[in-house]
Amino acid sequence: MRFSILLLLAPLSTALPLVPNSLFGLASWDVEGFARDNPLGPTTGGKGGPTVTVSTVADFKAAVAGDDPKIVLVNGELIFPSRPKIGSNKSVIGVGKTAHITGSGLDIVNATNVIIQNLKISFILDNDCITIRNSTRVWVDHNEFTSDISKGPDEYDGQVDIIRGSDWITVSWNYFHDHWKSSLVGNDANFRDIDFGHLHITYHHNYWRNEGTRGPAGRFGHQHVYNNLYEDFLYQAIHSRSDNQVLVEGNVFRGKTREALSTYGLVIPEDSPNTCVCGDEELDGYANLGARNDWGGATVNITQVGDFVKAPYKYKLTPLLLVSPLVKFGAGVGKI
Repeated sequence: MRFSILLLLAPLSTALPLVPNSLFGLASWDVEGFARDNPLGPTTGGKGGPTVTVSTVADFKAAVAGDDPKIVLVNGELIFPSRPKIGSNKSVIGVGKTAHITGSGLDIVNATNVIIQNLKISFILDNDCITIRNSTRVWVDHNEFTSDISKGPDEYDGQVDIIRGSDWITVSWNYFHDHWKSSLVGNDANFRDIDFGHLHITYHHNYWRNEGTRGPAGRFGHQHVYNNLYEDFLYQAIHSRSDNQVLVEGNVFRGKTREALSTYGLVIPEDSPNTCVCGDEELDGYANLGARNDWGGATVNITQVGDFVKAPYKYKLTPLLLVSPLVKFGAGVGKI
């Protein structure tokens, strides 16, 4: 049965937009995790509001402003000279396979109920592709994030960074590649009073390839990390520090990954910037393992287990042998 499913995946790739939400019954294609199941209600974005199509920077900024529900379709490439702020109750969705944002990335700040889908965001110098700050109910789904990892850790910043008390977020089916620092949760070890008790984030069915660190790296929160594919995540993939808790299950690691998971508080030298060439010391985090992971040849260093042993919601866990083909099949742009 497993092999028959594998044979089905490849020829169906050209017809992926026709695949139903169940995705062959192997994974969820709709919002899942903390962005769906939380005390505030499911993330719906601009549902119920008007739909507008934008193809210029000015039209985009006007469309995403304010808090009225709206579905914003992005057509073509937009080069932002500064970072637009996405208002509450917005769905920002790329058209086809060519919607591309570059120049400056997106800010989701002091907002709630936002969906970002089907966008390629690349080469954002000295800042994040997406920054989620003091915001709730955000779904980042089926996007592509990339830059040039050969430029080192400080030419670019994060791909999706989630900070300052943000909460109830799902990051799913994205293609992260050729970038050093991917996804930081909680951006300062001194912000315990702001972040502790928040930062509930689900990461599932993402494809990380040729990355350096932070897949994700978390402080003070709870992250459920399942059914992701890591290929050549070079230095350190999942890092839980400063009393952060992760539940890690059903992930697959392939290629050159030095450390798949660590709860040791050291911020390794490769996870720049550090104040010391030997790395910066923080408190250890916590990790629990659910369904079996395939660590490949990578190491795992769990210094302490926590009490985040079960996700507080229903979710579809893909069988481990099917994670790699299914994630390659479904992650990134042009799939919804």
